Amino acid sequence: MKKIISIIFISLFFACGQSNNPETIKKQIAEYKSQIADLENKIDELNTKLKNQGINSNTVKRIRVKTQQVLPVHFVHYVHSAASLEAVKSAFISPEISGQVKKIHVNEGDYVKKGQLLVSLNSDIIESNIKELETNLKLAKTLYEKQEELWKQQIGSEIQYLEAKNKKESLESKLNGLYIQLAKSKIKAPISGIVDLINVKEGELAMPGVQIIQMVNISTFYVNADVSEKFISVIKKGSPLKVSFPSFPGWKIDTKVYRIGNVINQSNRTFRVQAKIYNKNNMLKPNMLAKITFLDFEVDKALVVPSIIIKKDFKGSYLYIVAKNNNGYTAQKRYVKTSLSNDEGTMITEGISEGDKVIVKGYNLVKDGVDINIIND
Repeated sequence: MKKIISIIFISLFFACGQSNNPETIKKQIAEYKSQIADLENKIDELNTKLKNQGINSNTVKRIRVKTQQVLPVHFVHYVHSAASLEAVKSAFISPEISGQVKKIHVNEGDYVKKGQLLVSLNSDIIESNIKELETNLKLAKTLYEKQEELWKQQIGSEIQYLEAKNKKESLESKLNGLYIQLAKSKIKAPISGIVDLINVKEGELAMPGVQIIQMVNISTFYVNADVSEKFISVIKKGSPLKVSFPSFPGWKIDTKVYRIGNVINQSNRTFRVQAKIYNKNNMLKPNMLAKITFLDFEVDKALVVPSIIIKKDFKGSYLYIVAKNNNGYTAQKRYVKTSLSNDEGTMITEGISEGDKVIVKGYNLVKDGVDINIIND
């Protein structure tokens, strides 16, 4: 048999060398597979004739196998999806006004509290303008108060009173604007967290929109995963999740779905699943790789066999079960329909029944109708 198969594949090799057309090669492969199947059937017929003539145990060696009885079991299936970590609180800090960096009050790696001073910009011109406006405003207030008193006594014109009032209010508005600019020259921490990166040095120019400091709070993280849309009916907000990390094998966190994305990504047909976890001992870092695991299927009773014993040919998936005859036991090829698989095995939906015995050891040595000896302990 092996010699015949070798001859067929040698012929196939030379035939493929003569033609590189994919369709021609596919047709040749199908033809040779058909020939192999025909030869296997003829061999099975000859073996049957030998058995009918009583030539069995003395001439045909029985193959030793181990079996497992198929009984209903509780079956669960989990889905795994790659994920990454995103800090819940992080800050891209840039100044609201342009100015020269006068003083940097923190160092990279420092933990700072919300509102703590980070960077001071040069504010000499602003402070000088404030002093000038404060002097002018003091005079404007005095003139306004005197003009107001005269106006109450019906002395002077209304226009003089309104001009004095307008000048005072205008100076107050300008002074208030300078106070705001002065406050903006003091860049403070918008969150509590760690100063991770400082992008400027003292004496350099800082401008709006250009990052000068990056801050991050690593106490809480979002776990972001893009999951295939086929699971959109399975996973919901509040569904249980397990989060694991390639960098920390064996460490798993039990949590729940915090948020489900409302948009399907057209390029890869996924949607966003987000969980929220707390960073114990500060072991986790932003952008660290993670993996989420969630349940997508569960059934109380299912017929499950070891995945390794399932084979495939051009007709489909099959395995070997034990069949009894007058001379003992034989291996019987049985085509099956498979469903989901987990660490325990593969669920079979058609082809075997409760109580059947499948061959779990020696399955690579047997063929349909071969005599077997069961050596289960």
